[in-house]
Amino acid sequence: MQVLLDLIARHKQGHATGVTSICSAHPIVIEASLRQAQRTGQAFVLFEATCNQVNQDGGYTGMKPADFVAFVHGIADRVGFDRARLALGGDHLGPNPWTALDAGAAMDKAEVMVGAYVAAGFRKIHLDCSMACAGDPEPLPETEIVRRAVRLCRAAEAAYASAGGEAPVYVIGTEVPVPGGATEAIEGLAVTTPQATLATIEAHRQAFIEAGLEAAWHRVIASVVQPGVEFDHHNVVDYQPQKARELSHAITTVPGMVFEAHSTDYQTRDDLAALVRDHFAILKVGPGLTFALREALWALDAIEREWIDEAYRADLRDVVLRRMRAEPGYWQRYYHGEGHGLSIDLQYSLSDRIRYYWPDPVIEQARQRLFDNLRENPPPLPLISQFLPHALHALRNGTASRDPLSLAMAHISAALDDYHHACHHHDH
Repeated sequence: MQVLLDLIARHKQGHATGVTSICSAHPIVIEASLRQAQRTGQAFVLFEATCNQVNQDGGYTGMKPADFVAFVHGIADRVGFDRARLALGGDHLGPNPWTALDAGAAMDKAEVMVGAYVAAGFRKIHLDCSMACAGDPEPLPETEIVRRAVRLCRAAEAAYASAGGEAPVYVIGTEVPVPGGATEAIEGLAVTTPQATLATIEAHRQAFIEAGLEAAWHRVIASVVQPGVEFDHHNVVDYQPQKARELSHAITTVPGMVFEAHSTDYQTRDDLAALVRDHFAILKVGPGLTFALREALWALDAIEREWIDEAYRADLRDVVLRRMRAEPGYWQRYYHGEGHGLSIDLQYSLSDRIRYYWPDPVIEQARQRLFDNLRENPPPLPLISQFLPHALHALRNGTASRDPLSLAMAHISAALDDYHHACHHHDH
């Protein structure tokens, strides 16, 4: 994936340039990202799918890797965004969805998944075998993590050899917590040590070369570390550059590689820029964008309450809460409140478990009805100002219309703008 190799090369030459890795499968988030890229003239947009979202069994989105590619391409075509400017990545690819199986069976499935991702056109591959499977010691020894990563790299290289096209680039290492976000409140977040980081990179380098994967090693662009950023249900741990100074410096000694930072959602604009400056040049964001989508939908629901006759309202918010309570599978392990406290978490938790519910047909029908209501009766500016001030700003600037979809995308774009500023502000 030449665009990423070029970007990393620029960063290593001293340009504080980075890339936003958008980890979402929501069509409105994807469309907002593409329209923002058109507006700002970005050379490419990077979308990633996780092993839990998309795999050969369908993942929680119901999509296999080729389905996700077709899904993103379909939105790009509709928006008029050149497919050649799309970069696709697979995040935490490894045995994570199948850890209930023994390692042999789980790794067989992980191998199939990685091959399917590469065959479908994903070219940024995060090899993550850090999780223990049934019968494994916990935590898994690093030698075993590396051995399994090499096995998956081999599967990816074989898939690329038969598919052709651009060679995949790789990301190694993992951070705590596991894909999907922190399950508990954060206590004393530890920044990865430089020693651990360099040892992980060196262990992978030796294993790749011993396995005859030297060409692939030259396409390893990043290692995932914990720079000291995280969020739980109600709080954000902000980036503190002084705590990550030694870690940041460590990667300057490694040719061709930067750090990838996960869970950068909800960091401030200045903190995101500081992360990129400090070589955490790949900024992963997911729940933060669907959280912004939910904010926009709740705001449109509030506008509907003020503006649309009660008999015709979609009452999206009420519908979502009813469906979430009826089908608690996606939030039960994460939210432990009751009564009003639970109602607050269901809607407003920063971990945004609500994102799993948007594809629900009953919820989607209510969302469409809400949008139809506000299309037939466009709300006046003061109501938009009251509930969606970011969108009003875009509307007055001429970058959004009064259409509810446009208003929602404008609100998401405000979150994306902070990332764009962090990754590109030194270019201007």
